[in-house]
Amino acid sequence: MPAAQNPAADWISRLDLAPHPEGGWFRRIYTSAQEINFDGRARPLATSIYYLLNSQQPRGCLHRNRSDILHFLIDGGPLEYCVLDAAGELRRIRLGGDGERFLPVAGGCWKASQLIDGARHGLIAEVVTPGFDFADHEFADEAAIQREHPQQYNELREFFRSRTS
Repeated sequence: MPAAQNPAADWISRLDLAPHPEGGWFRRIYTSAQEINFDGRARPLATSIYYLLNSQQPRGCLHRNRSDILHFLIDGGPLEYCVLDAAGELRRIRLGGDGERFLPVAGGCWKASQLIDGARHGLIAEVVTPGFDFADHEFADEAAIQREHPQQYNELREFFRSRTS
């Protein structure tokens, strides 16, 4: 299929995206030169990535970060984000189509994403503040989520790393 007929492949090539450990594709595009002290460690004030889901990688697995993350839909969609907060409230937010174009997710919330309604790709820009550090990232443990959030477990089953790969 020519790139013009496959926007996801075109974006992967044009933006030089690489496979993401969460599923999908990504590339860091910005790291602030300014730093802040975050729990005793110097961190960039902000970082940003492109993040893409496509028909071969249609789902991003459940994970959380300590930093706040702002999501901006650039192209494609719709996508659905599932966000589970510390109080156990599960929200499903649609980006694109008739839904939102912007989604803030507070640090500490679990989140996962997926293409919906036959979408073939979804390109997101994410801004992380304070800047992203893998030490602050955690993939969801299925048994722990089942134990700590039994009411939401069935809705989140498809987003565990062992099920998305």
